[in-house]
Amino acid sequence: METTVFLLTVNGQIEGANFPDYDNLYCKYCYVYGHDWAPTTGLEEGITQIASKSIQSHRLIWNFPLETTFKSTNPSGWPQLVVSVYGPDVFGNDVVRGYGATHIPFTPGHLFPFLRHTRTIPMFVPEPTWRLQRFTDWLLGWRPEYTDPKVVAQGEGREVTRVRSQGFVTVCFHIMTKDMKKMGYDTGPSTPSTVQSASSGWSTEVESYAK
Repeated sequence: METTVFLLTVNGQIEGANFPDYDNLYCKYCYVYGHDWAPTTGLEEGITQIASKSIQSHRLIWNFPLETTFKSTNPSGWPQLVVSVYGPDVFGNDVVRGYGATHIPFTPGHLFPFLRHTRTIPMFVPEPTWRLQRFTDWLLGWRPEYTDPKVVAQGEGREVTRVRSQGFVTVCFHIMTKDMKKMGYDTGPSTPSTVQSASSGWSTEVESYAK
């Protein structure tokens, strides 16, 4: 039977974050992908628990699991993970503390099959354009937010948005694909870190990156 789709399985976790000026934060995630892509199993979006900074590391730890499988006929529109971090302001209102996005890794690893992809995602927040608007927003406890966080992965319209860098989120991935080579797509050279099961046809593609 001719293969008409390939599969991409994303496992991993949203490990935590570094926001020096804020505490008691939680993270929402979702995926952005092209028209030829569709999720088959797992969750497309989720929300972590609220985390407080540890005394030792001053980092926020979520260790929130990711597990989703996609199918597609075309690598164009390869999925991106979008993360949004929220927490209380001085008035106790939940406000956005950062938006960020990263492509799901697709290149095979080059070392050992038990290593993983690690991504440190720079986060940013939209900023008011006028000083008076900034003061009014602060006084009323408002912050500029995107109506749809997915816009950070699409780029359309973002060039007219003024933003400020703020914090980092760390995510790790373990990637598996199936039937990509059968459809003529090769994500990289054959290495010892690309392990394929003869019974399942799944390829495990992992790589370790410095934070």
